[in-house]
Amino acid sequence: MMEVKKSITGISSRLLLSSVLLVCMFVGSAQEKFGGLALYTVRDAMGENAKTTLKAVAEAGYNNIEAAGYDNGKFYDMSPTDFKAYLNKLNLNPISTHQGSVTLENADAMMADVKAAGFQYFVVPVPPMGLFKYDAVKKAMGMTGGAKNLAEILDTLGEKANAAGLKLLYHNHDFEFLKDADGVVTIDYLLENCNPEFVNFQMDLFWVTKAGADPLAYFEKYPGRFKIWHVKDMDQEGKFAPVGRGTIDFARILAQKEKSGMLYYMVEQDRTFTMEPLEAIKVSHEGLKKFGFE
Repeated sequence: MMEVKKSITGISSRLLLSSVLLVCMFVGSAQEKFGGLALYTVRDAMGENAKTTLKAVAEAGYNNIEAAGYDNGKFYDMSPTDFKAYLNKLNLNPISTHQGSVTLENADAMMADVKAAGFQYFVVPVPPMGLFKYDAVKKAMGMTGGAKNLAEILDTLGEKANAAGLKLLYHNHDFEFLKDADGVVTIDYLLENCNPEFVNFQMDLFWVTKAGADPLAYFEKYPGRFKIWHVKDMDQEGKFAPVGRGTIDFARILAQKEKSGMLYYMVEQDRTFTMEPLEAIKVSHEGLKKFGFE
């Protein structure tokens, strides 16, 4: 009888130990899952098979996503509610979405779709309504219409977003940090003249650096205005690189996240050059740890 009790006790102990190990493994895995990914990075794969790609994004350790694939009322060929349900299945959170085709006329319907998909932030990725320009010869981005015109459009869109239960952000590239033909620095004008109740900003750390500006100077002058960051590195040649494989001092920038107003960050890499995008996002996710991103 004593031997039976010892045997049962031994089995119980092993079962308990196994349970503890499983819990620890689960908790460890959960701790490894952090950060956000801008799906623009994996846009080609999303176009080929969105569901499989989203699964790979989740398996790479990301918690949050930013969409960049809205067309005809659908996100990556899924209705807003279907898209939200699939993200929920993968434990991915829809945080923000780039809506480059927004106009004053289609904004209300578009914002209703964005809200139905579960997003919090409606991001205007470039000057909308045909204002964005790209010079293929000089390989330079720019805009027409002037900063005042853009500010008025963003304020109107921001009010619409607020009415829809969303928050509107404007995403920068490099040209907004340079003086335009009238000697105006567009980003400064927007920060000083757009209503902060309705319009805030997504700072792309690569493009700020590319323009020769200092993110910390903007955090100091305009605290609390930069709700989401795009985190991507820059190599020695000034090209896009995975996080941790370039020259940007993210630790210095991250130390001022509270002053900046940053609530979320999204890894993004417009081009990945020597590796496949799905591999690059894994490298960037490892790189995030190096700088203390959570």
